[in-house]
Amino acid sequence: MTQKSLKLLSIALILTLFSAFIAACGAKTTNTSATATTAPTAAGASADAQIKLPETLRIGFISANNNKTITGPEGWAQSKGYLESELKKYGVKEFKYFTFPNGPNLNEAITAGTLDVGIYGDTPAINGKAAGLKTRLINLSQVNMNAWLVAKADGPKTLTDLKDKKVATSQGSYMSRYLTSLLKEQGLDKSVKILHLLPADGEAALARGDIAAYAYPTGFGPLLLKKGYVAIDEAAKHPILQGSSLTVVTEDYLAKNPQFPKLWNDLRTKAVKEIRENPDAYWKFYAEASGYPEDVVRASFKIEQWPIEAVPAEGLKLIDETKKFLVEQGLAKKDFAIQEWLVK
Repeated sequence: MTQKSLKLLSIALILTLFSAFIAACGAKTTNTSATATTAPTAAGASADAQIKLPETLRIGFISANNNKTITGPEGWAQSKGYLESELKKYGVKEFKYFTFPNGPNLNEAITAGTLDVGIYGDTPAINGKAAGLKTRLINLSQVNMNAWLVAKADGPKTLTDLKDKKVATSQGSYMSRYLTSLLKEQGLDKSVKILHLLPADGEAALARGDIAAYAYPTGFGPLLLKKGYVAIDEAAKHPILQGSSLTVVTEDYLAKNPQFPKLWNDLRTKAVKEIRENPDAYWKFYAEASGYPEDVVRASFKIEQWPIEAVPAEGLKLIDETKKFLVEQGLAKKDFAIQEWLVK
């Protein structure tokens, strides 16, 4: 082989080795890039896999007919199946639903240690916390809830007509705060006696003349109006006196399951977006779950009352005003900071 041929062969060998080196570097760079791209996804999946909830979740809520379906966005998610299916991914195997006629009864169940989560009115939830109930606030499930002060058609027509008469509502409820505040504003708190009656017993008391008026919650109020009774006032005329529905979790459950509030609120947000996109379907669902006629349900609510965000600023302000009133009136045993109660 000539000296020229050897020189050309050496050059070709060097070029071949250099090309192989470049290819190897490229492969290494590609693999490193792929690893960096997939790592966060794997980490996220790993984090989700580490969330382990107790096998049983005990949920309490207010129901007029003892139906085990929750009448709100959470109930929508429940009826669609994903409230349970999503939480089952984190270890929940059994869901226990408990219904209560009013908030104080639900508070008693929390005190007894038989609930993990409670969905109920702002007044009993706040009163419970002020009395030492070990709960934390997860969300404001519903805001601006109306209440109706209902009387017979041939009964009192105005608030002043209630002077020296008896009225009633469910003690410790958001309607009781509305009624108490309303009478105080009108200077009637000393001359009108408030009795404790559950909503289901109100109509009979009105018909017998035992009471002059009853402060009804959503559902019951419009239902009585449909029957021919009249509303001499309603909370919607006094926005600050409207109620809210709150979701609380026990401190014990939260301490052991700190990821639960986000899981719950994400499911609720998904449900709220769906019901806002399909209000007619939601009204139908609510009517079936509550037992009220659909027109009564529509008269009771506006779809916007179920906020997409877990803690809307407007709702937070409303429950803070509720708390201040309850403390000032001596109805709440002890003052506390709403922000410290709230899970963040």
